[in-house]
Amino acid sequence: METFRFQPGETPVLLSIPHVGTMIPPDIAAGMTEVGTAQPDVDRHLDRLYHFAPALGIGFLTPLCSRYVVDLNRDPSNTLLYPGASDTEICPLTSFDHAPLYKPGHEPDAAEVERRIGAYWRPYHEQLQAELRALKERFGVAVLFDAHSVRRRVPRFFEGTLPDFSLGTAEGQTAAQPLVGRLMNVLTASERYSAVLNGRFKGGYITRANGQPDENIHAIQLELTQSTYMDEEAPYRFRPDLAGQVRPSLERLMSVIVEWAWEKASGRRRAGYL
Repeated sequence: METFRFQPGETPVLLSIPHVGTMIPPDIAAGMTEVGTAQPDVDRHLDRLYHFAPALGIGFLTPLCSRYVVDLNRDPSNTLLYPGASDTEICPLTSFDHAPLYKPGHEPDAAEVERRIGAYWRPYHEQLQAELRALKERFGVAVLFDAHSVRRRVPRFFEGTLPDFSLGTAEGQTAAQPLVGRLMNVLTASERYSAVLNGRFKGGYITRANGQPDENIHAIQLELTQSTYMDEEAPYRFRPDLAGQVRPSLERLMSVIVEWAWEKASGRRRAGYL
């Protein structure tokens, strides 16, 4: 069974969009509430927003299944990303607004959680890690860009309004500071959008598990507010007018990553590749 889509690129950069999937298998959907099947917390349309990535030579990896089936950005041991703060499980039981996702008695038990990890979570991570190793072997460097989106206001996770761009590197542990500095220069140059580094979102499991700057494997997460490119309320329409305004910043951001990665790539590998 196909659980993800992967397209290799032509640069040392990989784009992962782990929460864009919307498929829920019928047997799981049958036990869900209306909120569960409506999927209000999915990172809708991000693949459409980042459609320019392949033209920059960037590979991409996206899941087919919804984060409500299994959350690819959570530790399979259910270790909290932010101790002391509210968080959702690897197989979420409630929405970001605390609404139940399952009808009473239909919540996934431990065996079902393990089944979903094996069927949906593990294949995605195996592909992601294999591609990062391949990029490192081929170019001497690999950069993972983990793309996410979120509503501007989610009281469960943070007070007030979230900045438009939230860049996360686990307080500098998952990516080289010179690269991060260049990216923040891009984000803070905009007069239209606000940006923060390692604010409320410091990078989830994918960023933290894969970023190894000392090994020349770098991982960065971007949490983008959904109001910059879509309607945050149902039916969650993609907004080409808004997307057209924010996409140039994202294109520049990804271009800077590619430029930096080529600077760090082995000359022999790059020359042989081109």
